[in-house]
Amino acid sequence: MRPSKRTDKKRVLRNVRHERARKILAGTAEKPRLSFFKGSTTLFAQVIDDMSGKTILGLASNSKEVKAVVKSNNKESAVKLGKLLAAKCKEKNIEKVVFDRGGFKYHGVVKAFADSVRDAGIKF
Repeated sequence: MRPSKRTDKKRVLRNVRHERARKILAGTAEKPRLSFFKGSTTLFAQVIDDMSGKTILGLASNSKEVKAVVKSNNKESAVKLGKLLAAKCKEKNIEKVVFDRGGFKYHGVVKAFADSVRDAGIKF
């Protein structure tokens, strides 16, 4: 089944916003990029060092360790995922990141995730 034209257009516009932001954003070893993706049922977050091309750590709301705490892709789940990610960042001595919202508008789930990471002590 092919998606409707409306969802195709929304996806294209999100990708355009993401590409525009990625021209400016880049993560380094000292200040990696925190990439966030909001799927239809799952939330994904990765901390990436773009200079070496490696993912330092990643979490998804459907992974084994997170599944018990995070149930879906709503705001409460985004807050819990953000706190878990911040705790893992602190274990790896990451204090500052560059936030990549993945082309999504900064409100709702994305804002809840970003605020919870900030509240847990990671600086953007």
